[in-house]
Amino acid sequence: MRDYVIATESNADLDEVFVKEHGICVIPHYYTLDDDEYGDEKVLTPHEFYDEMRAGKKAGTMASNPAVILEKFEQIAKEGKDILFISFSSALSSGINNIRNGGEEVMEAHPEMKIVVIDTLSASACEGMMIRKAVQMRADGKSMDETAAWIGEHVKYLCALFTVEDLQYLYRGGRLSKSSAILGGMINIKPILHINDEGKLVPLEKVRGRKKSLSVLIDHMAEQIGSFKDQQILPSVIHGDCEEDANAVAQMIKERFGYEKVQVAQIGPSIGAHSGPGTIGVLFMGEKR
Repeated sequence: MRDYVIATESNADLDEVFVKEHGICVIPHYYTLDDDEYGDEKVLTPHEFYDEMRAGKKAGTMASNPAVILEKFEQIAKEGKDILFISFSSALSSGINNIRNGGEEVMEAHPEMKIVVIDTLSASACEGMMIRKAVQMRADGKSMDETAAWIGEHVKYLCALFTVEDLQYLYRGGRLSKSSAILGGMINIKPILHINDEGKLVPLEKVRGRKKSLSVLIDHMAEQIGSFKDQQILPSVIHGDCEEDANAVAQMIKERFGYEKVQVAQIGPSIGAHSGPGTIGVLFMGEKR
């Protein structure tokens, strides 16, 4: 059985220690602030990035670089290993097309190599959950095909719920009209959004006030989790530079569902460019998205 590398892109928001410990190959997605581009060696910490957004700089994103993909995949090919790539939603980014094209090119050059790309139709810590499961299965001696089959079957159970602090960032990202953003901000409307079965970020409902929006996230989690309550890989709260709120939501989840551990993690710039500072996400496995 050939050894294999587990790979993903920076949208998975993985902890650097975990990445290094398990040899995860991470393909960068790129982001911009006004005219400055970041992504490879030139990067900002999430806190620095969100501070720039708060200061009024316009954030944008770009998909993965085909040349970087080829370079990283070629290196793995020379090591005699296969690749299991766990990807960001194809409905939210075209990056997966670059991955697939790069994979096909490298496999043509190395016929003995196999590259499997799985579309999670999700984002951030949901990708991270599948990566953690893949790491576990590989450590247990499962082949890449066995691991890929499990991941492919279970991506439909990935649940991601979000709320944002400032509607202006959704407007700038093209997900909200200008009039809705202005009116919603005036009356303190906070949308609850989720990633649906097609991998798209869509609204669930609107509530008034930050505190209410955070509690409603947990209510929706309770509605969706079903039989997966005791089958979680690692339930997570992700945030756009608002750790205090994220810790409070994590505590609410622990108390509501009896979990001992809930991961709290930063939303990286390539996702945060569209959601803005103050975003909170609750990510878990459930019976329905």
